[in-house]
Amino acid sequence: MGRNNLTRPSEFILLGLSSRPEDQKPLFAVFLPIYLITVIGNLLIILAIRSDTRLQTPMYFFLSILSFVDICYVTVIIPKMLVNFLSETKAISYGECLTQMYFFIAFGNTDSYLLAAMAIDRYVAICNPFHYITIMNHRRCVLLLIISFCIPHLHSLLHILLTNQLIFCASNVIHHFFCDDQPVLKLSCSSHFVKEITVMTEGLAVIMTPFSCIIISYLRILVTVLKIPSAARKHKAFSTCGSHLTVVTLFYGSISYVYFQPLSDYTVKDRIATIIYTILTPMLNPFIYSLRNKDMKQGLAKLMHWVKRQ
Repeated sequence: MGRNNLTRPSEFILLGLSSRPEDQKPLFAVFLPIYLITVIGNLLIILAIRSDTRLQTPMYFFLSILSFVDICYVTVIIPKMLVNFLSETKAISYGECLTQMYFFIAFGNTDSYLLAAMAIDRYVAICNPFHYITIMNHRRCVLLLIISFCIPHLHSLLHILLTNQLIFCASNVIHHFFCDDQPVLKLSCSSHFVKEITVMTEGLAVIMTPFSCIIISYLRILVTVLKIPSAARKHKAFSTCGSHLTVVTLFYGSISYVYFQPLSDYTVKDRIATIIYTILTPMLNPFIYSLRNKDMKQGLAKLMHWVKRQ
């Protein structure tokens, strides 16, 4: 299907990371281990937290949910990518494309809201430690979790409904490795003014709300920590936030580069940047949180010891 007059194509063609046939098997060999490492690594984080009573705290509760969402996030994208590496057609149906886009947007934004919930948890733990247990109680944790899932899914649904109203009468070839919002939007020949305005207003608000929570939380943490006279206590306070800040920087840095620019400027460089937050960040999360966190190291060691005994 080259260039036909269509209102809604039956399928799209995903060009992927490279259209050269000789690149497909090497790319498959690279991304299959990445997917397996991501799933196994995040699954180990979940099992370690669930099996260790010392890790039954709000911070690790949110971390286990983040690991679960990361597994879902990469599963929305990588399996189809792997199939396309070994396929000649590289086709994805219209319905499958919108479904992939829906869950990609939903899980991606859920990630950001969970990161905000973790930042709030660190703020309460460091700035108001004597009331931590009463403030971050089970009810509030569940409320933060509900918000972290409901807002992203409603946001995603809105964007899918708007995308479904577009008319596609140009090429059906998507210059990307999955059905991302921007590349699909570029294929539309109808006016997408409403869609772009929604992205830059409602979309910006949905993304900036958790980001603002993270920034405010860490600014207040910084002010509190700087008032601590003991250097050892300062180091301990900062060390509890280091892993989280690393993940936040990777996640928001790559997202800002890709999405906060005009649609016409979307290029192949953005495809590479997209890999960072869609694939590399979920893969690195287990390493970042386990290598820089003493409690997680002990939890994983306990889990491995239990597995060996079975």
